[in-house]
Amino acid sequence: MKRLLLIIPTLDRGGAEKQLTMLAAGLPRDQFDVHVCLLTRSGPLEETLRGHDIPIIEIRKRRKLDPVAYLRLKKEIKHLHPDIVHTWIFAANSYGRSAAQTVKVPHIICGERCVDPWKQGYELAIDRYLDRKTDKIAVNSTGVEQFYVEKGRNAAKFVVIPNGIDATPPEPLQTREQLLRQLDLPYDARLLIAVGRLWPQKRLKDLIWSIDILGRIRKDVHLLIVGDGPQRDRLMKFSRQNHTQNNVHFLGAREDVPQLFAHADCFLLASGYEGQSNALMEAMVAGVPAIVSDIPGNRDLVIPEKTGFLIPLGQRAEYARYVNRVLDDNDLRLRLGQAAQARIAAEFSIPQMIDRHVALYNEVTSA
Repeated sequence: MKRLLLIIPTLDRGGAEKQLTMLAAGLPRDQFDVHVCLLTRSGPLEETLRGHDIPIIEIRKRRKLDPVAYLRLKKEIKHLHPDIVHTWIFAANSYGRSAAQTVKVPHIICGERCVDPWKQGYELAIDRYLDRKTDKIAVNSTGVEQFYVEKGRNAAKFVVIPNGIDATPPEPLQTREQLLRQLDLPYDARLLIAVGRLWPQKRLKDLIWSIDILGRIRKDVHLLIVGDGPQRDRLMKFSRQNHTQNNVHFLGAREDVPQLFAHADCFLLASGYEGQSNALMEAMVAGVPAIVSDIPGNRDLVIPEKTGFLIPLGQRAEYARYVNRVLDDNDLRLRLGQAAQARIAAEFSIPQMIDRHVALYNEVTSA
């Protein structure tokens, strides 16, 4: 029995948090004694962990530099005496690895979940320094690996474990007509969906602009933007300025995204960088053709002309062109969606993600 401590800042409904929760809940209990440590605070995913009787430790770090929280974390790790500490996301990677190394935890794994162009030189230096006594760096896509290797981190320490997702297609709880009435949309509306936090990384202006272009050749397209964030008001103003407010709809954060996917015609993602998009994976599970930016991470999921299309970054007219192509060709739309479902089921299931982590943990402890 190996004692495993997973450290992450919060249990919000983010991509990394969902993956950690599924991993903790799914690891074989006869092999691993799993504990979760929250560096900052809890969140809605705590209920899932509690339901699986997984102990949770809260450190309650309050500031970017919080020596008291660091000492508390070090004390908790020393008391728990884990065989493996696996940290997730920069704050936990920094505080968690430093504390684990100080109390001489036998095996340490660092989890990088996204391409992080925001990191400054000193932050990248912290990464490289703590890597010296880190067994492995687990990433969810080749794009994340490539990004960090180019920043000077040791390529030999990286292991790619793709995100896992429930590969069961969602069962619609209502008809398309009922959904359109709920959203107050016309009966012939073609539904495009974008899901994510409303902030610059997602480049949602590119998608709004593409709706403006599409509006010149067809009147039935409606873009549903699901999510919230600091750019909401700015994006709504941008939509009004482009006269697309009748075809771009800001739905806010919703709990029924799979039900929206069940009736969607296309999934759109224009991000400038990603680790591995959970929303893209959810769309593929639902059999929705994906038209997404050609960036690392997306390339690991979308095979051009087979499961969707990759669009050069910032090419707004290309989104319009490929959306129009998919909407005009039902056979193509069906074929892309079925191939996307098959790809997720074959390579990105939750059991596969868990098995790959088990193999990683066994590898580092037996080295």
